Amino acid sequence: MRTHWVMDYETLSNCFIAVFEDIKTEHQEVFVIHKQKNQIVEFIGFLERNIAYNEWHVSFNGLGFDSQVTEYFLRHKEQLMELDGDDIAEFIYGKVQDIIRRQNEGEFLEFSPRDLQIRQVDVFKLNHWDNPAKRSSLKWIQFSMDWHNIIDMPIHHSTDIKFEQIPEILKYCINDVKSTKRIMFLSKEQIELRRNLTDEYNIDLFSASEPRISKELFLHFLSKQTGIKKYDLRQMRTYRSKITMKDIILPYIKFSTATFQNLLKKFQDIVIFPNETKGGFKYSIQYKGVKTDYGLGGIHGARQSMIYRATDDMVIMTSDVVSYYPNLAIRNKWSPGHLPKEEFCDLYEWFFEERKKIPKSDPRNYVYKIILNSTYGLSNDENSFLYDPEFTMRITINGQLSLSMLYEMICEEIPGAVPLMQNTDGLETMIPRKYVDKYMEICARWEQITNLELEHDKYSKMIIGDVNNYIAVTESGKSKCKGRFEYENLALHKNKSFLIIPKALHAYFVDGIKPEDFIKANTNIFDYCGGVKIRGDWKFQQHVVENGEYKIKPLQHTIRYFISNTGSKVIKTNLLDGREIQIESGPWLQTVFIDYEEKPFSEYDVNYDFYLQKIRKEINALDPNVNQLSLF
Repeated sequence: MRTHWVMDYETLSNCFIAVFEDIKTEHQEVFVIHKQKNQIVEFIGFLERNIAYNEWHVSFNGLGFDSQVTEYFLRHKEQLMELDGDDIAEFIYGKVQDIIRRQNEGEFLEFSPRDLQIRQVDVFKLNHWDNPAKRSSLKWIQFSMDWHNIIDMPIHHSTDIKFEQIPEILKYCINDVKSTKRIMFLSKEQIELRRNLTDEYNIDLFSASEPRISKELFLHFLSKQTGIKKYDLRQMRTYRSKITMKDIILPYIKFSTATFQNLLKKFQDIVIFPNETKGGFKYSIQYKGVKTDYGLGGIHGARQSMIYRATDDMVIMTSDVVSYYPNLAIRNKWSPGHLPKEEFCDLYEWFFEERKKIPKSDPRNYVYKIILNSTYGLSNDENSFLYDPEFTMRITINGQLSLSMLYEMICEEIPGAVPLMQNTDGLETMIPRKYVDKYMEICARWEQITNLELEHDKYSKMIIGDVNNYIAVTESGKSKCKGRFEYENLALHKNKSFLIIPKALHAYFVDGIKPEDFIKANTNIFDYCGGVKIRGDWKFQQHVVENGEYKIKPLQHTIRYFISNTGSKVIKTNLLDGREIQIESGPWLQTVFIDYEEKPFSEYDVNYDFYLQKIRKEINALDPNVNQLSLF
């Protein structure tokens, strides 16, 4: 019966191990190649059955690593099956070092996805964990999803493996396969979406990240729309020697106050050189008690950190521009300079209008959202056929200035208006309730000027740390958490350390539950855990006292730990100069928790004071008048 297999390889200097687990059951196929056990014939036979029955491999970074090894086995099977186990292992080990070298030096892989005889689903690529901003190892994802065992490979790959060590390596490999299988199930909807897109458009998108889906589908539709072959479109780019901002600012951008008029003048005077955009422009204004920062990417500003509450007389209005950056291009008929303008603009608008007709439950809605949002980002990617930095700048600069127009209009025309926050595509303002109709009239006028659309809501409360960290509670009782206050449905590449803290803060600020009561009721040990990872010339060490003797124990590159009463100190040590940094400064002790141990919660000996102090510090910063004794 046909199935597919979650898999992982361990390639050591004199030993090769392959583990496969059926995606539907816990049935495993395990193969060892070693001088004392050589299962090369069985392994090759298994791979050939995969091909015959069209069985796929599911992996973590399989496209960049495991699939390359698989293809090499298949293409050199006759040669390899004539060798002894230790010779095969040594041969494959050398091949793996070459694969790693190619990756480190930015070379193309020997076998592209279309060359592979066994199809792949790579959850690493699919989730875009190869992107520098999201880069994550399997160990880090194991930490993020509270996997019971995040132990690193216990034996270095260069070690000469003895036969009795193989069960330990197998245990590690099986753990990685099972955690990859868990990621596969967490990505089930995304995999199904990619399967449907692959079938519909005959483009292999099974392991595609969201930006790649956007790029491939936009390319597909644009090729049909223009009659230009995909290959020719892929070669197209618009390179700019410079971008003069006064030439691309929209004519409707106008301000009534000196503060914003000076801002406009600053933007008009900018000349950007596309290869020097990072940090190429920074400017801040002070207006109505808020410092707002501008750059080449977006607008960011927030009032003083504290709690802002609606009252009988005052209401917090929040307004966001619908699909802001895509719509700026759509409504103003902008396109990358090298693409046919009419066809590009018509197609971009078609995606937007079609998405509005499709329920959010329909996967196509999500696909069109990806295309709309990623197309803007890809215009600033030199590796994309959409590349034109002027197109990017038209959107980001006019986006900031247009939103600033709304900001000024509201604050100048509504008596008593108090701006709270401005962030890329929307703003929050506290206004007298009697002026809500006036507020809506101003917004409608802005919509008419810009040809854009706003969505509105009312908040009963905003807990603002800064522009990127806040809790907003709607009048209907729904809450939105950002930055360090987020705790639900976190993306797996993000750091979920000490999740008990944002959970307790939300319970306090939104539900009025005392932190001490909330923490004492929470017995999920993973919520108390932190995670740290190390790169480069550093190592983790654990400083412990055992039987009255002081010892330093080496630790792996990714560790999980919680703060306890009777733990030890974990130190990050520089291999070059010996510098030492505590992962938690002060008196706090850590219990390293790499391998989950289930026991009564009290036996973990969690130090509640550490977590309460963190929560107390956050509450004091946001609500300095709180009665400490009544809280704690």
